Amino acid sequence: MKKTTLSLLAIALILGCAACASEESRMRAALDSFAAQNLAQNTKILASDEYEGRGPASKGEEKTIAFLEQEFTKIGLKPGNGSSFVQEIPMVEIAGQPGAALEVKGKKKSLSFAVGDEFVVRTQRVAETISVADSDVIFAGYGIVAPEYNWNDFEGVDVKGKTIIVLVNDPGYASGDPALFTGKAMTYYGRWVYKYEEAARQGAAGVFIVHETAPAAYGWNVVQTGWTGPRFNLLSPDNNMSRCAAEGWLHLDAARKIFEAAGMKYEELRDAAAKRGFKPVALGLKAGLTLKNSVRNVVSRNFIAQWPGSQAPGECVIYMAHWDHFGINPALQGDQIFNGAVDNATGTAALIELARAFKAMGKTPRRSVVFLSVTGEEQGLIGSEYYAAHPVFPTAKTVAAINIDAMNTYGAMKDITVIGYGLSELDGYIEAAAKEQGRTVNPDPTPEHGSYFRSDHFPFAKQGIPAVYPAAGTDSVEHGRAWTLAQRAKFLAEKYHKVTDEYDPNWDLSGAVDDLRLLFKVGYQLASETAFPNWKEGTEYKKIRDADLKR
Repeated sequence: MKKTTLSLLAIALILGCAACASEESRMRAALDSFAAQNLAQNTKILASDEYEGRGPASKGEEKTIAFLEQEFTKIGLKPGNGSSFVQEIPMVEIAGQPGAALEVKGKKKSLSFAVGDEFVVRTQRVAETISVADSDVIFAGYGIVAPEYNWNDFEGVDVKGKTIIVLVNDPGYASGDPALFTGKAMTYYGRWVYKYEEAARQGAAGVFIVHETAPAAYGWNVVQTGWTGPRFNLLSPDNNMSRCAAEGWLHLDAARKIFEAAGMKYEELRDAAAKRGFKPVALGLKAGLTLKNSVRNVVSRNFIAQWPGSQAPGECVIYMAHWDHFGINPALQGDQIFNGAVDNATGTAALIELARAFKAMGKTPRRSVVFLSVTGEEQGLIGSEYYAAHPVFPTAKTVAAINIDAMNTYGAMKDITVIGYGLSELDGYIEAAAKEQGRTVNPDPTPEHGSYFRSDHFPFAKQGIPAVYPAAGTDSVEHGRAWTLAQRAKFLAEKYHKVTDEYDPNWDLSGAVDDLRLLFKVGYQLASETAFPNWKEGTEYKKIRDADLKR
């Protein structure tokens, strides 16, 4: 009897060791499947002129969706939306006709600003003509109403039907006071999206944000690119008539001229606006603007593929990346195609490599793994907003979302960056995977840029889904941190949202491969366990998640 027991124990030990060895060999096969040349090849395809800059509702979209369906089918994945690989999104395309001008009139001086170099403007209202006439101009500081920070830039003033001028970012950045808002790190109140939303809630007819490169985190050229040509919006029951008639940006020089016409100095009022107790200032000027638009209803698509889970297929882990960029601008001289190679052909290609690794693993995790490539990120996170509001997999069953937006092209890094580090328990998963690679995890080196609110994980966070944005590290193994930050700054200045963001065969994608191996291990663990990681205490998203999980 004793010998039999020992024999059974020995057999169990042998089988257990064999299982461990099998798991290790499967993981090794999955990690070895990542190859820089595969990532480069698919990035090159997606960023080629043939794909026409991957604009929504364009020939470029058709080619992109067809390519993704081909590649994921080849790997062996299933459609992620029932029998379909796509989620259709009804949008409206609004293209402003050339020649718009902003007229600002005072008692002693009248000014006219040309669209493009001096200001940019759009409307989200679905209408062929939009007019703002004889509208009082008010400087409303940062345009923020934030009760939790005891801040209200609209206190004591009625801006209904008026045109307001506001500042980019938030008072914490401008003042340098760590006790004001969150100090240097931008809050959602600092994002241009919020400022337009708040202006609409206040009933303003028009809202213009003054552009300054440092607090905006990008140059005027980025604003021009994003705000000229057709713009896309989600359809709403009221045809977006609840939005301000005009939403735009002012070049700094134009803003200075407007304040001078009011007998005031822009810099003085800007500095005053960052201090508690600031009150809105009527400039004694009138603004006028007419927009002529061509309007058409279109349909764009999110792409969704999945590995169905073996035991809990209704639960899922999502890898996501936006496939879109800015398409073609025929008004440009020379190169007219915004190829969007780094942003975000690299991230879209990364989804394919991750899917290939799950196949190489040879073992289906207990939960489903979803690969979501969204449209309209460059138009204001449209595709991810739509999916988060119309989820294919219920939010309470979505374990986590891992966002990939612009892969590392500078080689191996000693670290990996987590945008929003400290917000959720997903940090621990990334830290463990990074430690196995001998790497560290660092927070966003430029929190003042507000990157957490600028990519596709954010709409998921607003729905309570733990969402993380792991980004390229900043400490190059070969060159060090200063060199890496300099390369990033150069990209922002010379290529970000420009036609020059093109595939480069000289990229070093070894660091991108390291990152993908790390993200694979994180996603595989999340998909293999039963736990539901949550937001950390004190985050606004935790309350939403807790309520969702109790339903």
